[in-house]
Amino acid sequence: MARDIDRFEEFCAQARAWKVRSEIELNEVPAPQRLAPHAFALSADVEVNGDDVATGRFVILHDPDGQDAWAGNFRCVTFVRSAIEVELQSDPMLAEVAWSWVLESLERSEAKFTIPSGTVTRAASASFGQLSESEDSSEIEIRASWTPDGTEPLIKQVAGWVNLIESVSGLTPIADGVSALRSRR
Repeated sequence: MARDIDRFEEFCAQARAWKVRSEIELNEVPAPQRLAPHAFALSADVEVNGDDVATGRFVILHDPDGQDAWAGNFRCVTFVRSAIEVELQSDPMLAEVAWSWVLESLERSEAKFTIPSGTVTRAASASFGQLSESEDSSEIEIRASWTPDGTEPLIKQVAGWVNLIESVSGLTPIADGVSALRSRR
């Protein structure tokens, strides 16, 4: 059991030092206290060309005694919301594609996991009355959770979540070891 708490503390230190591309602002935020004895949370906000395009939250839960539903001692829980083009809102494949982003993002970071679950919600807004001059808008919200593999570094789970944030934001993936150049405009 001591090994798992050490693993959790190592993860927290690595997550606090995690570097992301310039369009993403990553911050440690208060973690939920009632879901597990130990928890750590990060938030992400994505800005592209002065526009806020996505937001998200990543929580890792650790219960030294494990939880049956998790089939392990750790569970990752995420939330990601992003604006999408209004035309995409009615695409019948949108939910399936968005869920595939979750799985592909984790695979791209080589994060091993089991028992994935989640929901994909799409919302469209039309404005009326005094707000009628506002443009119609649409967004997608992905909520997902999974159990990380019991042996690999937990930081790969954050890498997978950051990949998901990039995908929903429409950011082009950057290869490991390469830095994106910030536009001077």
